[in-house]
Amino acid sequence: MTDPAPKPESNVDRITAQLRRMAAEFEIKPDERIREGEMAKRLSVSRTPLREALNRLVSEGFLTFTGGQGFFCRSLTPERILDLYEARAAVECEAMRLALTRASDTDIRALKDDLDRTEPLYETATDRIALLKMDEAFHMALTRLSRNAELTNMLDNINGRIRYVRMIGLNMERGAAIRMSAHRAILDALADRDERRALATLRAHIELRKEDATRAVREAFSHIYVQAG
Repeated sequence: MTDPAPKPESNVDRITAQLRRMAAEFEIKPDERIREGEMAKRLSVSRTPLREALNRLVSEGFLTFTGGQGFFCRSLTPERILDLYEARAAVECEAMRLALTRASDTDIRALKDDLDRTEPLYETATDRIALLKMDEAFHMALTRLSRNAELTNMLDNINGRIRYVRMIGLNMERGAAIRMSAHRAILDALADRDERRALATLRAHIELRKEDATRAVREAFSHIYVQAG
């Protein structure tokens, strides 16, 4: 019996992905109202699938909806970013707790081998986007070891909502070395099935202090709203 063909991507799926990217990369600025007619023209789509896509992004946290006013891009504040980092830590730590009993030695070895292959790329990364993508890929792979699809989807959603702030805040001089060292320490603890060490190392790697969040948001705003000239 052959496997069923994959479900084709719908028009709403494509619009949702495009709007999600625009929100994540701040083509739509924080608190900006989305005028449906103008956005429909901009994306060359009709209002009905656009409205469905907008509602999806409300449920994902990229947008908000206010009755009588419409859709708005989510706010960007230090408090909100800190909430997202705390949520990320909670999701990844729960995934790690599950991975400690569910991930096979072969799974862990494969992720270690992948880390060995990407180390030269980390060390030679010359832009924040490349470094961030590699870091996200590692954490997504680590979370998938939990064998819990909902936790993996939650992390993917959180990553999209903090990606720009993380990218602005990356220290290119120290970031690669720090991440490689932390990633190896996390995997070593997982391989040893040492729950206390694995969770402590992972949480320390993820958590962002209040002052760091404040600085990251301030830097992000300076890039988002930079004035020409």
